Amino acid sequence: MATLGRSTKSGSDWTRNELRAYNITVAPQDVITFFGNPTLPQPSVHKVILDNKKYPPDGIADKADRNFFFYLEAAMSIPPGGESAFGDFVAHLLGFSDITFLMCGKYTTAMTDVYMISRRDTKILLVVQEDKQFLEGVDPEPQLIAQAIAAFQCNNLLLESNGKEPIRAKIIPGIVIFGTTPTFYKISVTQDLVDAVEGARYPANPTIVHKLIPPVEDLYGLDMDGMQPLNNRAVILGCFEAFKQFVD
Repeated sequence: MATLGRSTKSGSDWTRNELRAYNITVAPQDVITFFGNPTLPQPSVHKVILDNKKYPPDGIADKADRNFFFYLEAAMSIPPGGESAFGDFVAHLLGFSDITFLMCGKYTTAMTDVYMISRRDTKILLVVQEDKQFLEGVDPEPQLIAQAIAAFQCNNLLLESNGKEPIRAKIIPGIVIFGTTPTFYKISVTQDLVDAVEGARYPANPTIVHKLIPPVEDLYGLDMDGMQPLNNRAVILGCFEAFKQFVD
């Protein structure tokens, strides 16, 4: 693995080769192992979202609840050659930008679909990547991991600029979105990994990224059901609720 080629690449160009080149593996986990609790919490959303598959005919008073159904329907209707509107939904809720990071001695860009920042200190808390395999045939997991490394670097640069000690290790939470279907990630980033990426070398210590696919049936079926069925919706929103513990 130490002989694998390494070169400066945008995070959007990362593939499984970069994961192998930097000793990174992705390991699936179940709900108990991933969240540390066998029971998902109750979603903190209005009952109208959990009880109605589509926008109710009587309407909804609250604007946030109306927006949920609007974006849900838009995300389920992907035009030929177009992109899912769920990326717009996540961007509307969490924010959108690029992250600059150092790789192989040169600065490049990790393109993020969405990231969440702290209003208090502008620290990056969460990275989100839309799964565009159906459009571009590109694996979103390496891109998400590149973004997490970039977030770790940016957060440490922010600490140093404020006269604080940088951190040596951090779990960066991440989400890959396919239509209305999320996969959740806990990406363990260390300074040793960052040094290896910056220096284009194989790190001695492996990096394990843990992921959770929400435990519902036919999550990635041909109909791309995602959060459309109410049973799926309750479970997925419960996963979102439990995932908040990792968003520092």
